[in-house]
Amino acid sequence: MKRKFLLSFTAIVLGYFMFGPFYGFGGNNVHQEGVSSNIKIMSFNAWGFNKNGWIKQPGVGDSIVKFVKDQDPAILCVQEHSRERHRQLGQYKYKSETPNAVPRTIQAIFSKYPIVGEGSLDLPSTINNIIYADIAFGKDTLRVYNVHLQSFKIIPSTDNFSDGEKSERTYKILVDTFSKQLEQAEILKNHLEKSPYVNIVCGDFNNTQFSNVYKIAKGDLQDTFLEEGKGFGRTYDLWKMPLRIDYILADPRFEVLSHQNFDERLSDHYPVMATVRLNSHQ
Repeated sequence: MKRKFLLSFTAIVLGYFMFGPFYGFGGNNVHQEGVSSNIKIMSFNAWGFNKNGWIKQPGVGDSIVKFVKDQDPAILCVQEHSRERHRQLGQYKYKSETPNAVPRTIQAIFSKYPIVGEGSLDLPSTINNIIYADIAFGKDTLRVYNVHLQSFKIIPSTDNFSDGEKSERTYKILVDTFSKQLEQAEILKNHLEKSPYVNIVCGDFNNTQFSNVYKIAKGDLQDTFLEEGKGFGRTYDLWKMPLRIDYILADPRFEVLSHQNFDERLSDHYPVMATVRLNSHQ
């Protein structure tokens, strides 16, 4: 038993130093709700508000709207958005969406603060998309990116990995997807480096925190889950295995006050929310 414990413990320690932490223990920060200098941000892949009926229960889209209203983030980043739903989110005076002319999955950024600039990073050879919005916050301007990186589009099944022909096709899809994700992460990184503002990156990376995709996109930003999250931070289930593939990343000039993962089953992803405060506003 001692030998097994030592082997397991050694594997965990090596994994921590080679790949980084994967379990959050939470922090000791105490913050007041409603403090004007605090910014509450939510990121959620809403799966089109279930407009295709993938979840077999009525009113899922309306439940997502109610959930957002109940949590009341000041900034909301939605991946796989449905344009019809913005009217139900009337608490947000400002919004930015993937341009209508672009045939891509729709991302949206909703804000209670004025949006003074916006843009779209038109990723090559994909329907995935990254948008950003410049948000006026007091005397500062925040640039918020809403990211949806390349999806794998693989239906999990034993055949896809055991059958010769299918497994070869699956392998090619995986290689192509990883390649595109790396390219997209580099595009995001290059755009971030040219940003004149304080940055926040939200979104669905379709990859874990152990990947080069995550490391490139994260750069020097803070991962709010690693700063203040608890548990494994599950945002997606793959074969009943909890994965963290949705993130909120904040500029080092922010203090991360809290991070929350939710268990609401309203999409194939689970929403995440963080509260941050600019050090200049302390």
